[in-house]
Amino acid sequence: MNKPLNLKSVIWSEGKHYVAQCLNVDISSFGKSRREALANLNEAVSLYFEDEKSRGITEVNRAEIVPFTLRYA
Repeated sequence: MNKPLNLKSVIWSEGKHYVAQCLNVDISSFGKSRREALANLNEAVSLYFEDEKSRGITEVNRAEIVPFTLRYA
């Protein structure tokens, strides 16, 4: 039996699509709806973990969105 992984993700709208990103591993996906984006992310993360060597998980605690301003030329 596989051990469950508790992962955290973030989702946002970008134009006509939604983008979902897993915060524990550097994987993201998108879809036409929130549900589709999350389902696609689930599939992408599942494929990532099929490779036994891909077990590097970053622990994410109390993530928050923090806005900042970047000035560039």
